[in-house]
Amino acid sequence: MVKLFEPIKIRDLEIRNRIFIPAMCQYSCENQDGVIGDWHLMHLGARAAGGAGMIIAEASGVTPEGRISPWCPGIWNFEQVAAWARVNLFIHAQGAKSAIQLAHAGRKGSTYRDWSGKGSVPLELGGWQTVSATAEAFDGYEAPRELSTAEVLDLIQDFAKAAKNALLAGFDAVEIHAAHGYLIHQFLSPITNQRTDEFGGPLENRARILLEIIKAIRSEVGDVLPIFVRFSATDYREDGWDVAQTTEVAKWCSELGADLFDISSGGLITGVKIPTGPGYQVPFAEEIARNVSNPVGAVGQITDAHQAENILQAGGVDVILVGRASLRDPNWPLRAAHELSVEIDYWPNQYLRGKFPKDI
Repeated sequence: MVKLFEPIKIRDLEIRNRIFIPAMCQYSCENQDGVIGDWHLMHLGARAAGGAGMIIAEASGVTPEGRISPWCPGIWNFEQVAAWARVNLFIHAQGAKSAIQLAHAGRKGSTYRDWSGKGSVPLELGGWQTVSATAEAFDGYEAPRELSTAEVLDLIQDFAKAAKNALLAGFDAVEIHAAHGYLIHQFLSPITNQRTDEFGGPLENRARILLEIIKAIRSEVGDVLPIFVRFSATDYREDGWDVAQTTEVAKWCSELGADLFDISSGGLITGVKIPTGPGYQVPFAEEIARNVSNPVGAVGQITDAHQAENILQAGGVDVILVGRASLRDPNWPLRAAHELSVEIDYWPNQYLRGKFPKDI
């Protein structure tokens, strides 16, 4: 029995297989108003037609200042909602489900995309003053302004409003971005959170922003919409965020209505050694999966169908997120079905002439 192509049900949402496309920034809102266009329809739609079960749209700002760059999308107004709705119609027509990653970049915002420059975008060129749990800059970027307690409370409501907009746009789920050194991760980690208010200090205070966001989203959208949380399981530094803290906070998130945990790593600081390699983050996901009852997703250099299936068969994680490999091959799930000798009924009719013969 091939687990990669077994459906998975999260709340009332039935997803046709265990292959998720993770959020991957495209930096392609050329008008810089956070409204997506044809690139996103093509990019996300191709992976839905390529057989993935769940497509997670990239980190999208819950406020204008929450974007990573001026070229990143948003989900704070109705023009953005309408643009996303067009993409979701196509994704759903291909039989896939969709989620959007609700994000605030914090001190890692207002940056250039790789092919336009390096570092922070100046105010006069469309950048903005960044904010964070701290006033300390990320290496190579302009220093942020530390958020007041009242501003943190306002941001929690911004996430809830963005989740409501995501529902209006036709997304089947939302993912809270608490990883890769962005704002929520900046609150979670003791390296970047030296606050003395209710959002700093012990673990329960550093996790408060994330827990309050989950509560606010549940209050805004009800019980039907699945909530995913993406964590970085470790900062790769002894005095930082780690797997034990991730596991404890994941349990608290679950109690408040989070449904699935997507486990990555790193991104908070530079100058740390990250031991990369095929499936290098899978052990983090497996450790967390052993300690929570929710589905857990693994990501990170998972490139081969047999590798993905073996991870699932080991019994720890429930979902495989295929990122860069899907950038190279939008039809990665269709190819995986062939390689694992699984017959699926969602090959696009337009592509049936190219379906893999059994002897290849």
